[in-house]
Amino acid sequence: MAKKNVNPNPENNQAVGEAVSGLEQFLKNNGKLLSTIVLVILIAICALLALNRWVLKPAQQEARAAAAGADRYFGMGQYEQALNGDGNILGLADVISKYGKKAGAGVYFQAGVSQLQLKNYQESINYLKQYNGKDPILKARALSCIGDAYVGLGDNASALESYKAAIRTSDTDLTAEYMLKAGIAAEDLGRKEEALGFYNDIKVKYPNSIEALDIDKYISRINAL
Repeated sequence: MAKKNVNPNPENNQAVGEAVSGLEQFLKNNGKLLSTIVLVILIAICALLALNRWVLKPAQQEARAAAAGADRYFGMGQYEQALNGDGNILGLADVISKYGKKAGAGVYFQAGVSQLQLKNYQESINYLKQYNGKDPILKARALSCIGDAYVGLGDNASALESYKAAIRTSDTDLTAEYMLKAGIAAEDLGRKEEALGFYNDIKVKYPNSIEALDIDKYISRINAL
């Protein structure tokens, strides 16, 4: 015998019908407003796409082209020319001043390292704190360089915090270098147990690192105190 379709709950059908009717009435009363809102959204999207294609991207390309000469000097370790140019090409400082973040995050990293190499420690910190690259290895390196700059300024407490931030940011054999610097800074602050913790971590976690080769002498020095 064929089953008959029986509506078990007519109240539900009535509620659904009222909801649909209400939606139709809302659309009828507010159709022009909704169309205007949709049109405004579409215009805004088109404007953003045009801005990105015709304004932002060309500006970024121009900025990166302007930084190419400084990038070559940086790669050769000629930090003065990288930072200040050679009279023919813009240096990193000029590129940042003229283009800002349009030149990319890397220019702040390179400018900060160049200032560090030239022993302009506060200027190095100022640039490196503006570096916002996504690569964890470079981020950790930037934090370590900030620590080095603080050491140059005689501020070992701030240096230690920067080295610890570098350790938290990236876990590679390079981390052993940051741990060694953190340990030395902690020792200089009289925090022997904290320094010993860094040295032991190098020995246990990074036994194949360069820093691990001589780490026993740092451990022995503290244990002898």
